[in-house]
Amino acid sequence: MKIDNIDTLAEDIERTGYVADVDIATVIFLLLKLQRPLLLEGHSGVGKTEVANVLAQLLGTKLIRLQCYEGLDVNSAVYEWNYQKQLLSIKIFESSEMSEAEREKHIFGKDFLLERPLLQSISAPNGSPVLLIDEIDRADEEFEAFLLELLSVYQISIPELGTIKATHIPYVVLTSNRTRELSDALKRRCLYHWIEYPDQEKELRIIQKRMPGIERQLAAQIVQFMQGLRKMKLSKPPGIAETLDWAMSLLALHAEELSVSLIEKTLGCILKSKEDITLARSEGVAALIGAE
Repeated sequence: MKIDNIDTLAEDIERTGYVADVDIATVIFLLLKLQRPLLLEGHSGVGKTEVANVLAQLLGTKLIRLQCYEGLDVNSAVYEWNYQKQLLSIKIFESSEMSEAEREKHIFGKDFLLERPLLQSISAPNGSPVLLIDEIDRADEEFEAFLLELLSVYQISIPELGTIKATHIPYVVLTSNRTRELSDALKRRCLYHWIEYPDQEKELRIIQKRMPGIERQLAAQIVQFMQGLRKMKLSKPPGIAETLDWAMSLLALHAEELSVSLIEKTLGCILKSKEDITLARSEGVAALIGAE
């Protein structure tokens, strides 16, 4: 894919179904031109992960995803050996004339290596893949330090095989919900962009882009309600993901416009705790759609 300018890129992004403003188009443009990792931060459900999906679509390349969590280790993120296959091979070659050194070299060959996302991303044979490191803030600082080293040299050392260098440097997208602060060293390695909740106009465009059959009146009411809901002191304000889930649910219920009773019945599509639902009801959902 030839990237000429930011405006063209923004149009290409829009064609994938992702509503992009000039800021996100610019930072994706720089990611492609500089091939620097991109760190995306923002609230849950604002479309951070989707950026990596869009990038893979634009480039026509493979998306490799590493989902981070507390306790993530090298075996899960980089590689591990297929021990069952190794044991089976050892039994098969017990009666062979192979020396112990030859057997060891055999069972620690690439045929017995299970590649996890990070190793897959630097050993991809057919062009640069997109590597999504999702919710890096959930991993611990030790793993973050390892990741920083990988992003510096794009190579991985495996004691039994030696150093594996990147065949093609991957396009790297990291996402964070800021459950903890990331290190300055990691941030310096990356381009950075904060994805905010969309304004009313953009959120309406997103709904219409994803669900072209929706009535404009219903879409506008959904957006008005969601914009007002985010101003409440909720423990988890709903993101774009919840907006789209709710819109799809309303279409499934053949809704033509919002009503207080309909909202009351479907609050569980957008709010995910008893406390937030209670707060929304106590504040008065009618006011958010101008029904009072």
